[in-house]
This record gives sequence, C-alpha cells and structure tokens, in this order.
Amino acid sequence: MIRRYAYWLRALMMLTDGLLAAATLVVTSILRFGRDWHVHWDPIVPDPVAFAALYAVLWVTVLAFAGLYRPRARWSIRTEAGDLFKATLVMAAVILAILFWFRLPDVSRTYLLLLFPTQFLIALMTRAALRVAFRRMRARGLNQRFVLVVGAGPRGQEFAAKLEGHRELGLAVTGFLDDDRSFELPGRWRLRGGFADLEAVLESDVIDEVAICLPFSRWDLVASIVGIAEEHGKIVRVPMDVLDRSFTSGRVEELDGTPVFSLVSGPDRLLALGLKRLIDLAVSAVALVVLSPVLLALAVAIRAKDGPPVFFRQTRVGLHGRPFRVVKFRTMVADAEARYGEVVDRSDPRAFKLVDDPRVTPLGSFLRRTSLDELPQLWNVLRGQMSLVGPRPAPPREVEGYDVWHRRRLSMKPGITGLWQVTARRDDDFDNRASLDLDYIDRWSLWLDVKILARTIPAALEGR
Repeated sequence: MIRRYAYWLRALMMLTDGLLAAATLVVTSILRFGRDWHVHWDPIVPDPVAFAALYAVLWVTVLAFAGLYRPRARWSIRTEAGDLFKATLVMAAVILAILFWFRLPDVSRTYLLLLFPTQFLIALMTRAALRVAFRRMRARGLNQRFVLVVGAGPRGQEFAAKLEGHRELGLAVTGFLDDDRSFELPGRWRLRGGFADLEAVLESDVIDEVAICLPFSRWDLVASIVGIAEEHGKIVRVPMDVLDRSFTSGRVEELDGTPVFSLVSGPDRLLALGLKRLIDLAVSAVALVVLSPVLLALAVAIRAKDGPPVFFRQTRVGLHGRPFRVVKFRTMVADAEARYGEVVDRSDPRAFKLVDDPRVTPLGSFLRRTSLDELPQLWNVLRGQMSLVGPRPAPPREVEGYDVWHRRRLSMKPGITGLWQVTARRDDDFDNRASLDLDYIDRWSLWLDVKILARTIPAALEGR
C-alpha cells in the first residue's frame, strides 16, 4: 500500500485500539472487583494507570504481530473478525502466562470470560467503524489528493482504477495526458491534453502527484516527465511493470499487487510530519486563546485609527497550488488593492516587496515592523491551510510569474515564518529568497522548525 496515505489510518487504529483496551480492562475490572479493582493487580504493577497502559501496549503489539495494521487490498468484516479472534486467543494465552508467572491463580474465571470476549467485540466494532468513517471522509473530499496520470492506455486506466478503488487513501484521478487520442476513457475521467501539456496542467490545476504509466520503450519521455514533475515539487509514481531499470533515488511500494516506484519531492518523514501538524494545532490553538486580549486590542486600534475593515483577506496559493484565504490585520489604506498598479513596477512582481510602500498606514508600518499583522494567520494554521514554519504563501498573480524551479516552493505547506524571514528578510532578490525556501524544504526537520521559531520571536519583538 502507498505508505504516505495508509499511515494515518494505521496510526489512528493503533491509538484507538490502545485507548479502548485500557478502558476495557478498567471497566471490566470495576464490574468484577469493585472500585478497588487495582488492588487485585498490585502484584504485577501497583500503579493502576501504568497497569492499564501496559495492557494497552500489549494488546496493540499482539494486533501488530497478527498483521492487523497492515493495509489490505480487499477488506471485509469476516476476515477482520477471524484475525481478531486469533489475536484475542494469543492475548489470552499471554495474559494467562503472566498470571502464572506472578502466581495469581485466584483470578476469577468469570472475569477472564468477561474480559476477552468484550475486548474482541469492542475491537471489531471500533475498527469496522473507523474504516467506514475514514472511507466516507475521503469520499467527501476531506484532505483529498489529486493525481494526474500520464498515459491513457490500458496500463494507465488500470492503475487509476486501483488508486480510486482504495478510497481510504484519498487519491482522486484528475485526468490523463496522452498524445494518442484513440483511447476511450470512462465518463468520470477525461483527457487533459498531450504530453507537451504537462507543465501547463501542473501550473493551472491542483496536482499533488503524477503517475507515469508509459511503456519502457518511451524511457526518454519517462525521464523527461519525471524531471518536470520533480521541478514542480510533485510526488511521482511509476508502476514497476513498465520498467526494467531504476531511478537513482526513490523506493518501491505496493498497490494491489502492483509494485510502484515512488519519488517523493520534499520531506517524507511521516512521523515527524505528523508531529509537525500536531505542534501546529496545539500552538495555534493555545496562542489564539492566550493572545486574544492582544488581538482584540489591535483590532480596536485599527478600527479607531484607520477605520474598517480590521482584517485583510486575500487569496494565496498553498500546498501544490491549493488556493485559500489568508487572514492578516489590515496595514494598508482601504483601497490598497485598487492602487496595486501604481506600485507594481517598483518591485519584483514574483514576490512584491516594497519597503516604502505609500499605501501602508502609520499604524500598519508599526504592525509590519513587529510582525503583529501576521497573528491572525494562526487561524489559517489551525484550519490546516498553513503551518507555523514554511515557505511564504504567495498570491496567484505572483505564482503566475514563477520560473519552473520556483514552483517547488509549493510542495510544502506555507508558513507564517520561514528560513528566509529570519536570515534574509530585507533581501529584495526573489531568487535568493526562493533558494532559501527550497533549502528549507530539502533540509526540513522538526529541529530546524524549532530554530526558525526561536529566531523569529526575538526578531519580531525587536522590530527587525
């Protein structure tokens, strides 16, 4: 299974299984032994919380060894129940061995007959519900990823059907490219153009991945498409049945028995990326609450000094070209957008940056110097449109002027602050700043994020 998208389902199932196992142990123990249930287990682990946690870890470990966290091409409640039943038997055997080891022969058989069937039924119902809920979320387009398939022949259509057959992956085929117009596509798919239209489609549409389903006889074309897709920061998938040679980097994954060679642009350390998102959620939520008096005071000041509106909202380009509305405190005169033409020639249109912009108000100048105007973007972070740290989110008019190599900036979620903001904030050369963004993407780690945030806070407080 394609690792990147199966990861979250596995992580969610492991977490849920562990929490419910601990709860099942506690509830069944209370039902059998009363409120002082933990006293009965003191010879094993005196701390009741630690004992419940140990039991949960043991249950998840048994399920993992039983293969119940491996993705399945064809999932059914019957196969899940059979595997869970076997895992429950193993768990029962392990628990009985532990009881024998700690010489607890007086454990009630009634309790054991209550614990293990309950554990089995709860796990079965919960895992079935999670799978159904996850598939429905994906089917509704939540966190959906879009795939462009290069090659509209039988091989490409078969691979596209496999991708969409796993709705839990959240992958949707947005179209095909092929110079051969004779291939008939099902009604839900459409031909987007020929091979020469690849760059135009990547620049005009939201595309997260490019699947190359061409025969090995077109190797030169495959290599060219890989180069273009990677320059744009896209993930590349190549079914291995079309290859008899390998690329210099990447890894082999599997989808319904088909080996898939995957080249991932940008960070792909899934656990670290998951932690990055959790940090974004926690910090943005806490910051919005803690800073609410400051946000309110700034809003009142802007309203009193410069009049409405208090907030400035503008469409920006996010991950792989996804548009979103960024929220900032207004720092310019109310008709600033209408006067854009007056100042556009005074800066690089690919990243408009003007130190003495005549449209900025005196209060807005202070807000910009201290970066206080950026605080409302914590809402964009909370919604998942931005991250605390990442490349600068650009308006569509700036992205339209990008060179090909600039577009790889879109392969990572934009951030409130970033590497160039703390190292070259006053550098007016867009290429230099774009290079720093790409350097951040290539070297990304949680520690790098921490260092950038640590440098951002004093710079903002000092007005730098």
